Formats: sequence, C-alpha cells, structure tokens
Amino acid sequence: MVARIVTGKSIKGAVNYNEEKVRKGLATLIAAQGYTASPEHLSFKGRLLRLERLAAGNSRAKTNCVHISLNFEPTEKLSDEKMKQIAETYMQGIGLGTQPFLVYRHTDAGHPHVHIVTTNIQSDGQRISLHNIGKEKSEPIRKEMEQRFGLIPSEGREKDSPYLKPADLEAALYGKSETKKTISNIVRTVVREYNFTTLAELNAVLRSFNVVADRGEPDSRMFAAKGLCYFITDAKGNKVGVPIKASAIYSKPTLSSLEEKFVKNAEQRWRFKTPLKNAIDKAITGVKDADRLVATLKADNIDVVFRRNPERIYGVTFVDHRSMSVFNGSDLGKITVRLICWHASKRRIKTSVAKCKK
Repeated sequence: MVARIVTGKSIKGAVNYNEEKVRKGLATLIAAQGYTASPEHLSFKGRLLRLERLAAGNSRAKTNCVHISLNFEPTEKLSDEKMKQIAETYMQGIGLGTQPFLVYRHTDAGHPHVHIVTTNIQSDGQRISLHNIGKEKSEPIRKEMEQRFGLIPSEGREKDSPYLKPADLEAALYGKSETKKTISNIVRTVVREYNFTTLAELNAVLRSFNVVADRGEPDSRMFAAKGLCYFITDAKGNKVGVPIKASAIYSKPTLSSLEEKFVKNAEQRWRFKTPLKNAIDKAITGVKDADRLVATLKADNIDVVFRRNPERIYGVTFVDHRSMSVFNGSDLGKITVRLICWHASKRRIKTSVAKCKK
C-alpha cells in the first residue's frame, strides 16, 4: 500500500475534486465517518459543511484540509467494506480517527485506491499537528496494516506505484482521452517528482510527455498577472487543443507555487550532479554529431533538449530521468563541457569547448 498525504487550506476544493469524479461515474462515496447520516443520504452540501464548520473554528490555522490517497497493488481484490476498514484503521493510526472524514473509492486508474478528505481542526478549535505526519505516523501504520490486512507490501515494488514511476506516464495524445485529466496527471506527477529550478527546465520535462506550460505573450495580461496555462502539444511541439489553467488542476501548479519549488529543488538536486556529469562525459567522448550524442544519452535514460534561436543551437538542457533532475550545461559547475552548436547557414554540426562557471 502506498499512502500520499496532501495538506492545504481548501476543503471545498478537495471535496469538489472527489465529487466531480462521483458525478462522472469515476468514484463512489463509501464512508462518511463522524456524520449523522449514511453516505447515500448526504447531499454535497451536507458532506462539505460538516468539515467547513470545523475548519472555521480556527481562522489562524495556515492548514485546515487534509487530503489522503491510499493506493493498492493492481492485482488486489478489495471490497468496499474492506476499503472502509483500511481507511478507518489508517486514520486512527495517523491521529485523525476522531475527526469526521469522507472516503471515496475511485475507479479512474488501473489500481484500486481511495481518497480521504478531512480537517485537522477539532471541535474546540484546537489544531491537530501535521508536522512529520508522513514519517512519524503514516509509515509505521502503513507497514502494520500491510501485515494486518494481508496487503502486498510497497517496499521493493516502486515500479508498481502510480506515484513513484513518472517515466511510466504515457505521453499525451490529443483526442485520445479527456484533455484536463491527461494534462493533470502528467503535470501533477512531474511537478511532484522532478527537480527543476526554472519554468524552462520544467518544460524540458513536460515536453517529453507532449505537454507544455505557457505564460502567454510577454505583453499579454496573463503574463503581467503571472498567469500560467498548460497545453497538450503535437509531435512537432506545437500547442493543440484548449489550455487548462494551472488553478484548475487540483494540486494548483501555478507560477507562484512553482517558484517556491524552484528554490527547494535547487537545494535538493545537487547530489545528482556528479552521476549526470559522469554519464555525459562518457557519452560525449568521441562524439562528433548531435544525433549520436542524443541517442547515446537516451539509451541511458537521459534526454537532451537543445535551446534554439533562428540561427543556431546556443545551449543544451539535460533531463535525467534516473534521478528525476534537470540541469543546463552551464549548471554543472567548474567543469569543461562541450556545447553542441548549429550553424544554420552551413547546415552542419560543430563542437566547441567552453569553460562554464557557477
């Protein structure tokens, strides 16, 4: 079992996300713990107000919404009743068992999973601390429950987890499935798992899944307001279909939110610099054309994204899917790297050596 905990301050947003799935026939409310009516007799308003009224008891709390997903191995056969027992046991284990919570069983993926929505604000207005809840409470109870309920352990099975293998995401294909769902799945996974420090670096990853983040033209109102939309792209990288606003995606990957991640990612990704540099140094030895370099690194699960202007290729970005980190050539420190330059007039590749500084 894999547990994911997302905290925030939008109970309505979390409930709406699950209720939209219900309206589309992709989810069912199977439990309403701490409510006076059974799930089938609760209206949307009734489901929401119980949690919102509790949250309103502490206006100072920066976090009042807890949205959890419990994910199971695809071959597991779990009844609604067993799902409810698992959800209730898990909530007790992380210290939220006495809070009212909603349990939704989703059927929109290839593995069984439930979403749980609650608040950490108690009836007396006191806040239940969520500090280190994943490491200190979620992990111990998750392991205990795998034994108690006979669940397939998550350790050693990262390849089966929809959250831990971004490389298993299918590239978007316009018209194949619902645009919002396709973009949301790709963007949420990439933003959560990859270490990028600029919007351009994020796009270097997203484009490998045929998605792009777009701020609009520099003189547009959207650009001035720091707006952000996501598009599906075709095989040539052109935007197709309708855009999806960042604010319309549940995890809210807005520009402001991404800028906070830029800072955190910059601190986290440097431990992956040396392995990437070694792989590039090995691949680039003796290479005299860009196609061979790209193919060699691709075989090692490293994508090469060239930065172009109308005249030439002036730089390169490396997307390391092994460590899920992104580096520009100039980010690799005080080392000698080879920048691949394109001469449009002569239509040929040349290699030049440049010393890059931090």
